[in-house]
Amino acid sequence: MYCPRVAFCTAFAAAVFACGRLNGVSDLATSDRVRSDAPANPAAGGHARSDAVRVQILAINDFHGNIQPPAGSSGLIKARRSDPFLAQHPKAEIHVDEATDTATIPTGGAVYLATHIRELRAANPNTVVVGAGDLTGASPMLSNMFRDIPTVQVMNAIGLDFEGVGNHEFDRGIGELLRLQNGGCSGGKCMKGVYFTGATFQYLAANVTNAASKSSVFPAYGIKEIGGVKVGFIGLTLEKTAEHTITSAVQGITFANEAKTVNALVPQLNALGVHAIVLLVHEGGAQGAGGTYDSCESFAGDILPVIHGRPEVGQPPLDRSIGVIVSAHTHEPYNCVIDDRIVTSAASNGRLITKIDLAIDRETGAIVEKSARNLPVTRDVDRDAEVDGIVAEFEAKAAPIANRVVGHITADLISTPPVGTINSCESALGDVIADAQLAATKDEATGNAQIALVNSAGMRTNLFFSEPGKANGTITYENAFLVLPFSNALVTISLTGDQLIAVLNEQFTTPEPRILQISHGLEYRYRWNADTHKGAVEPGSVKLNGEPLVASKMYRVTSNAFLAEGGEHFPTMALGVDRTIGAIDVDALVDHLEKSSSASAPLAPLPPARIFGNGCK
Repeated sequence: MYCPRVAFCTAFAAAVFACGRLNGVSDLATSDRVRSDAPANPAAGGHARSDAVRVQILAINDFHGNIQPPAGSSGLIKARRSDPFLAQHPKAEIHVDEATDTATIPTGGAVYLATHIRELRAANPNTVVVGAGDLTGASPMLSNMFRDIPTVQVMNAIGLDFEGVGNHEFDRGIGELLRLQNGGCSGGKCMKGVYFTGATFQYLAANVTNAASKSSVFPAYGIKEIGGVKVGFIGLTLEKTAEHTITSAVQGITFANEAKTVNALVPQLNALGVHAIVLLVHEGGAQGAGGTYDSCESFAGDILPVIHGRPEVGQPPLDRSIGVIVSAHTHEPYNCVIDDRIVTSAASNGRLITKIDLAIDRETGAIVEKSARNLPVTRDVDRDAEVDGIVAEFEAKAAPIANRVVGHITADLISTPPVGTINSCESALGDVIADAQLAATKDEATGNAQIALVNSAGMRTNLFFSEPGKANGTITYENAFLVLPFSNALVTISLTGDQLIAVLNEQFTTPEPRILQISHGLEYRYRWNADTHKGAVEPGSVKLNGEPLVASKMYRVTSNAFLAEGGEHFPTMALGVDRTIGAIDVDALVDHLEKSSSASAPLAPLPPARIFGNGCK
């Protein structure tokens, strides 16, 4: 019988918001001393005493609930052909491209991630396992349909210690995130046969507070005492989390500046005898085109101002006490040394583990040596039995829903524009999703919609004609779910013709266009200057069913809740009035596929005929 901890969760949430939490949590249980032959890296700075404690940090980030091996490019890691790692894993089904002198390695899957972590921990029991955000949110169906309980249970089994929160962990609101920490039912509804007691690891959120009470939502830091020395872990998300999350999900929550938050915590940790500090921050960057999984080439990104500071806006540089930064958010792999600090990211979806080795002086508690490596999570190792059992249990529960055929197609429906056009046109999959959302909200009872707009970044994968395990041309519920994994509600709003044109012009307010996918009946032409990064819709070109928009006329426009609230830099959407909440986006897509396709009359990709200009048709 399922006995949820609802009363506890409710009381806990009330305590957090009314009284706040302690700044940090501690785990002072010591582990065995590391092997005397543990490697050192003098080049990383300083020289370790012979009795220095050697600590291993194993880090992941942007896991996004990928407990099953991620498919397609989402489960590959790029390497150089000369990488010695390839020869060490002859059974990893590595594909070598001689033309580009590169190789791709199939990676990821919780059963393999668990085994790799277990083997690394066996080599050094002084190990802490950490995450830098987005452990859940935007998850594949297997985790998402069970409200990410499977992912938390998998991470409990793996032995995750700390998780610095990321923006997607707020997708369902703070109440749901508290439930993942503490257990209980989702929205008061319990799942039959699923007993959930919460995470055994600790979420950390140094810069996340309740706006009214000024109380912290989760502890700011955690402390581990290992081999007689203390290591502190500060966890925080990017300051701009609210821009990447549905507004209603973060209502009443504030996100403070990353560097200012960390700098204020360093003296507190020092006072507790903590002088080895690791930052888990959900902000990151990316390498240039030549970078691979364990390199740092032409690195750039939003993590750099966090490290260096922005004196023009009064933001200080990051405190020099922070010697290790586990970063995230961009889903990119890198292993850098910036200002004598290790700065890493393990890509996404559990494809890499970042192995960070620290030598910590017993007398001062400071890091005297440090080094890092990104290690591919290959699938040529044994499957972890405990994690395998957890995943199999949820697969069995999900199979009847996941494998249901909901549509038929004649060819791939791709979320990116056709070959030969620039990455700012309509796409075949975008057309289908926009049409599905219009169909779901066009009736009087569902919103009276005339137009549907889809943010391209919300489409997370494609619908493929051929995939292993299913008949050619068939689309399953799971396939549809993977395309739209956020489970956003559709919202229909009223905008004037002028406001709608303003929304379309907001596609060009960032360095690269962010073209919205549009439903049938709407069309327009735009101009974009790649040199000046400026663009705009051509006046008079916006038409609905062949008629130019009328400036003062009200039009009913459907989008997902994220876009309707002004997300992804479309602030005019937030001005919409007479809001009607409709179906969930993936349900609208499934319904449309079922009604518009069959085995005898499959759906074919439509030729581009809605967006014109700059390489578009």
